[in-house]
Amino acid sequence: MKTRLILLASLSAVLAGCNQNTAIGNDREAHLDPPAKASSIESAASALQGVATALVKPETMTDADIAAIGGDQGRCVFRLTEVGFPTFVYEPNGSGFIKLNGKLIPVEPDGADRFTSGGLLVTTQMLDDEGNAGLQAQQLIVVPPGAEDELGYRGYVICGR
Repeated sequence: MKTRLILLASLSAVLAGCNQNTAIGNDREAHLDPPAKASSIESAASALQGVATALVKPETMTDADIAAIGGDQGRCVFRLTEVGFPTFVYEPNGSGFIKLNGKLIPVEPDGADRFTSGGLLVTTQMLDDEGNAGLQAQQLIVVPPGAEDELGYRGYVICGR
């Protein structure tokens, strides 16, 4: 009997922490949680300094991040899912922003569908497919500085809203 009580108490303690997911997009009570602050804007060299290339993966941007980069009006917005938060925001044939290592990194055009910042390379490629909501499928390829391999992500893009 005593073992059961200890087991139930332990299980209750573990489950109590299950509602503490702070990832953006997670339903939270606005009156309890402060609004998200924008990530800092840094060059790729600064943002990725000392970070193992295998750990560099695109992250989702918050509404505060989008505001910090000047919004998404007239830009293309790449999302990993059709309803997800943006991961890469860019102007066709212009500059863009990607979020890596918790930082917003500006990238400049370096050819068609190709963006760079220091040793960071980001490319996009439209795919001949669309999602259930009708968004155009796109592939995002990220090559961090010094990486031996590229990282490819399939997602969806909408341009010029």
